[in-house]
Amino acid sequence: MKKLFFAISLTAFLVLPTQSQELKSKIAKQNKLALLNIPTDPSVKIGKLSNGLTYYIKQNAKPENKVELRLVVNAGSILEDDDQLGLAHFMEHMNFNGTKNFKKNDLVDYLQSIGVKFGAHLNAYTGFDQTVYILPIPSDDKAKLEKGFQIIEDWAHGALLTGKDIDEERGVVLEEFRSRRGADSRMLEKYLPIVMHGSKYADRLPIGTEESIKNFKYESLRRFHKDWYRPDLMAVVAVGDVDVATLEQKIKSHFEKIPAATNPRKRKVSPLKNHQETFIGIEADKEAPFSRVQLMYKDHDQATPMVTVNDYRNSIIKSLFSQMINNRLSELRNSENPPFVYGFSFHGGTWARGKNAYQSMAGTSADGQLKGLQALLDESERVKRYGFQSGELERAKKNVIARMEKTFKDKDKRESRRIVTEYINNYLEKEPIPSIDWEYKIHMGLLPSIKLEEVNKLINSYLHDDNRVVVITGPEKIVTKEQVTKALNNVKTKELKPYEDKVVASSLITKPITPGSVVSSQKNDKLGTTTLTLSNGAKVIYKKTDFKNDEILFEAFSFGGSSLYTNEELKATSFANGGLFEAGINGYSKNDLSKMMSGKIVNVRPYIRGLSEGFRGTVAPKYTEELFQMVHLYFTALNKDEKAFKSYVTKQKSFLGNLLASPNFFFQKEMGEFMNNGNPRYTGFPSPEAYEKADYSLAYRKYHERFADASDFNFYFVGNVNENKIKEYSEKYLASLPGKNSNEKYKVHDFRPLSGSHSKTVVKGKDPKSSVRITYQGETNYDEKEALAFNILGDVIGIKLIEKLREKEGGVYSSRTRGSISKLPYGRYSLSISFPCAPENVDKLKTISVNHVAEIVKNGPTVEDLMKAQKGMINDHKEDLKKNRFWLSTLKNIDYMNNNQSDPFTFEDRVNSLTIKDLQDVAKKYLTNGYILGVLNPEK
Repeated sequence: MKKLFFAISLTAFLVLPTQSQELKSKIAKQNKLALLNIPTDPSVKIGKLSNGLTYYIKQNAKPENKVELRLVVNAGSILEDDDQLGLAHFMEHMNFNGTKNFKKNDLVDYLQSIGVKFGAHLNAYTGFDQTVYILPIPSDDKAKLEKGFQIIEDWAHGALLTGKDIDEERGVVLEEFRSRRGADSRMLEKYLPIVMHGSKYADRLPIGTEESIKNFKYESLRRFHKDWYRPDLMAVVAVGDVDVATLEQKIKSHFEKIPAATNPRKRKVSPLKNHQETFIGIEADKEAPFSRVQLMYKDHDQATPMVTVNDYRNSIIKSLFSQMINNRLSELRNSENPPFVYGFSFHGGTWARGKNAYQSMAGTSADGQLKGLQALLDESERVKRYGFQSGELERAKKNVIARMEKTFKDKDKRESRRIVTEYINNYLEKEPIPSIDWEYKIHMGLLPSIKLEEVNKLINSYLHDDNRVVVITGPEKIVTKEQVTKALNNVKTKELKPYEDKVVASSLITKPITPGSVVSSQKNDKLGTTTLTLSNGAKVIYKKTDFKNDEILFEAFSFGGSSLYTNEELKATSFANGGLFEAGINGYSKNDLSKMMSGKIVNVRPYIRGLSEGFRGTVAPKYTEELFQMVHLYFTALNKDEKAFKSYVTKQKSFLGNLLASPNFFFQKEMGEFMNNGNPRYTGFPSPEAYEKADYSLAYRKYHERFADASDFNFYFVGNVNENKIKEYSEKYLASLPGKNSNEKYKVHDFRPLSGSHSKTVVKGKDPKSSVRITYQGETNYDEKEALAFNILGDVIGIKLIEKLREKEGGVYSSRTRGSISKLPYGRYSLSISFPCAPENVDKLKTISVNHVAEIVKNGPTVEDLMKAQKGMINDHKEDLKKNRFWLSTLKNIDYMNNNQSDPFTFEDRVNSLTIKDLQDVAKKYLTNGYILGVLNPEK
């Protein structure tokens, strides 16, 4: 549920000095209101069929002509018997592999034919307590809508579960199991029993065990299906661009005929047992890329549903607490000697349904786990002793109000896929689902009444010596249980000073600015844009949209980037650039800026890339001026702070310290070096040593060179812009920037990455799994039609390889294929195929993949596969046309890549015009010059 609330008259909450009788009356009204139940959003229709199935329906027109369907099964791995480990998840797979109305593979084949992509759109997931099936379906065609409901009906009770289909799916599920293996999963299996002490959660990971997946009996899976796939444990959620009556009729016609369960097996819960002692789990794995600390104080009682307004108010208080302590932890993270790479605390759910806990987590260096734990303990203890301060609470309230205002303004612009999640949580977790109107107004009324002491006292219920768990993971066991116990005990008497809440300025701008002017304004009716040319030469391009009421997206660029650096400058600054912005602007630190921007939804981030420098950002319309101010200051007043840079380097080194112990990261490093052999500008895989050598002073100087001239910058704004404000702020904050008319361009260097036929095998890791990468790449002259055909070719090959590698061979859980031809910095093509698999299957699956590419070259794709790819791409494009992010990228690339202005409007026609011959031609041209094979194999 989104934490947004509703405006009751503030006088219902603010008790003012007055006569006794009036005071009593107001208190009585408060108490009465607090006991009222949270109302359910009247726009959602909730019903229950005679067989016990629950349904949720809401008409929602964003996106158009689409309905999001969900089948929610209140059953997961926690309900498995001992002979069923992993079968809740296996059952999810089987619903895609043969049902009453869809033979094996027919379901995916049909959905792809109407543009629904397997994985990207069509999907499912299994957890400890639930299984959820995801189906977005077009709603502009009655037959497709009917078919969609037939599919989820089949998922509910139509699985065939033949022995042949079960056996064929074992390989796919085993590959999914294999793909998840690694240091984290090995350590999780060891510490999960202490976190989930005394419950079945400790040994019911949804993926199951390899032995069970290989050897379970058919009857075990069928029994799980019979016991738990029943209407009284199911909900159907339908949200989208169809009227409620039609959706309800579909649900009733498809699901009311499912018979109610007779003598149903009781769905038991598995509560966590309370424990007096503190459980400490310290696990190490040499392949662990990261080190983490987790601290958990589990509640003594089961969580109760949020029902009344008072419950709601308590949730607000908890949210404010989390925000305030995390603000403090963020400040620690930004300190000169940060105790962790990241750290956060919250009170909320655990893996066990109905069990909440106060939890703190941190990512640390391999040898900094104890330091990170101590910092988490210290901050909670500091709150316990001294509480938060009034300034912290006011800033937290401002932030919550800003977020609520944004959601309230965009209440009619929410995508259906976001709404369905709320209804799923209502069904499974009994989370309330009031309307956004109610949430906003109640919050506006409740927030002023929340006192600092109410937030401060929460810590007393959060911290306790029992039901406490500490988990520490990393590459080595450096910390001992004795050290952890000592830290837990000593923090109670440790000398701690109160938090110092420093006052910061209220304005970003501290020096007078001499505005420039707009020298010309030009409209483009086709694109719906206006281009302002400023007196310093800069251009501002904006497009007003109604896709979101409270959103403006921003981007800017100028050509040049690091391509203009010498080889030596590039290598010296590459790993320093990210730390430039840790210093803040105009004399304000990063922590200062965070406080100053409280209650303001605005974010701006500069960048320096290979071919350009620029900005990316987002802002709520009412804070547009603050965005312009920040851009102005990043041009003119970027701080230089050695301590802030040192903090950045420390965190990066901590993050990267053991990264290359991970087989996957090591493989990336080795392949990067292999593909860039001989490249004098290759900066290599990030490492602690690289950050230690990074030249901050040079990076700072080069930054000022790149942002010294605003005349060749283009600034783009897309969203609910106020045209008068854009013009006013452009004149004041952008046209006032220096314009030198340098008209810089990026430099194209001579080196070209590897192409042709090559292979590299990397050996790393102890898990019996391999990764395969097949890459066709090289230089070409860019052609728009070829680029589109090659892009679709990648999708076509991907569709067929899923069929061949997964469905036919059972050799992979997933594979990824992508084709692209790019313009910059020179014309180049790339088609990549990648998948994880068993080491013994590498050669076979690689051969199938390259043979299929050869088959496409020889015969072209099938008509069916081409149509699937076209339909999926067009459906995505239709949705993109109603998104600010798409238009921001499109407008920028008209200038950045010299794209055709008509591309967004001709896309569907251009996609549909592509033929089998077009795809075969680009396959012949680009996929016959050899490929680069990269293989990651485990150590023997």
